[in-house]
Amino acid sequence: MRVMVIGATGAIGTRLVPQLRQAGHEVVGSSRSPERAQRLRLLGAQGIVLDVLDSAAVRTAVAAARPEAIIYQATALAELSDYKHFDRSFAQTSRLRTEGTDNVVDAARRADVRRIVAQSYAPVRYARQGGPVKSEDDPLDPSPPTSIRQAMAAVTYLEQAAAGAGGIALRYGTFYGDPGDKLVEAVRARTVPLIGDGAGIWSFIHLDDAAAATVLALEHDGPAIYNVVDDEPAPTRVWLPELAGILGAKPPLRLPRTLVRLVAGEAVVMMATEGRGASNSRAKRALGWTLRYPSWRQGFAAAYATSEPLQAAA
Repeated sequence: MRVMVIGATGAIGTRLVPQLRQAGHEVVGSSRSPERAQRLRLLGAQGIVLDVLDSAAVRTAVAAARPEAIIYQATALAELSDYKHFDRSFAQTSRLRTEGTDNVVDAARRADVRRIVAQSYAPVRYARQGGPVKSEDDPLDPSPPTSIRQAMAAVTYLEQAAAGAGGIALRYGTFYGDPGDKLVEAVRARTVPLIGDGAGIWSFIHLDDAAAATVLALEHDGPAIYNVVDDEPAPTRVWLPELAGILGAKPPLRLPRTLVRLVAGEAVVMMATEGRGASNSRAKRALGWTLRYPSWRQGFAAAYATSEPLQAAA
């Protein structure tokens, strides 16, 4: 197919474009940065500059590109720095998931593009009741912490808009595999503590595996929602110390919920102590998806293992 990837120079986009090319697709990729758009040529794609919040520009770009499918990956995750005031820090990504999604869906409809695959998110969103691992059919959290309600509403809006257009929403796990990612830097710096009992479940996904599932989703009809996560959802008290060990960092600090709630807010406490994981059974079955890294244990080791265990702690 001729595929348009909106947000092609982000963490997943730079993994996705080469995999699309390897699968035989022709790719037009967009970026907000002219310099990054030019670098898409090195990945085998035609690069264009696009502000997805400009509805007229999106319509023009889609009409000019003449894609048979659109993959929507636009985020502004680099701007997330204040977890206590999450919605304020995350506001641009929420706009991309609401206004931006509307612009993409409208442009796709006008250009008769019938395949849309959009980036959604699995962790934190499921109801904090019942079992630790949730399927796509399980209910979402009806009352997330106040500081993340706008962000949660925005990603739900994206899913509904994509599904309403007959598209597919991929609920990715927490991305890893980028050597410079913020979580890794924070664990090295011991600024990610083990909070309370550390019972909150996280679902991870290596960027390469996320890209592979996205390529496969192009071959399937919607509307549909899939959890794109690895096989081993894990509590914070398990994955965090193991990641620190792989990085050669000191063990994480242990802090009580009350202190972290005062300093970092309720959402951080919830993620670490109450969050639910996600099951990938539907995605593996429906998409024929095989993970390169079935567990974060293998993936963390492959991505971050150091030959100098104490260097980061020095």
